[in-house]
Amino acid sequence: MRGYFGIGAEDINKAMNVAALMRTAHAFNASFVFSIGQVHAGAQWGRVDTSDATGSLPYYAFEGAGTLMLPKGCELVGIEITDDAVPLPSFHHPRRAAYVLGRERGSLSDELLARCDHVVKIPSRFSINLAIAGAMVMYDRMLCMGLFAPRPHRPGGPVDPVPMPEFGPPLWVKKARKRAARASAVPRGDL
Repeated sequence: MRGYFGIGAEDINKAMNVAALMRTAHAFNASFVFSIGQVHAGAQWGRVDTSDATGSLPYYAFEGAGTLMLPKGCELVGIEITDDAVPLPSFHHPRRAAYVLGRERGSLSDELLARCDHVVKIPSRFSINLAIAGAMVMYDRMLCMGLFAPRPHRPGGPVDPVPMPEFGPPLWVKKARKRAARASAVPRGDL
């Protein structure tokens, strides 16, 4: 899969939520994890994050939305229920992305929402658990950007193999061949 992603959360009160989010990020091959503001890391953290995500992945702790720093070209995607948020099934994930979730009993801060390049929402009847929402977004990214066989139209697994990408000559060679073909096809008149 090309590109990378990271995921984090802002002002989390429940250590089990953020630990589950980071463990799931580790499972889905995130490049980094982060937190913004207060994150209450209690004794439950180690019981939930059994993969030691913050010891295995780069972990960044930012004091607030204003101190959040992302790699150049990385797009910030807020996961939040807002009127103008794009439903997750209709969202095209950026190749380089950082996903951020908001508080358990609230939402992303206005300052952080203003910094988001995109805002997506999970089309559910009501708000769901932070760690589950993060897992759904990471799973959707994997489905959309991974290399999988197309889904069959009937129940069961795919019958066709995964299509492998075909690589040809470099683009400059293709362009040179086209120019040469055009030049040889041009009539030169009577000599």
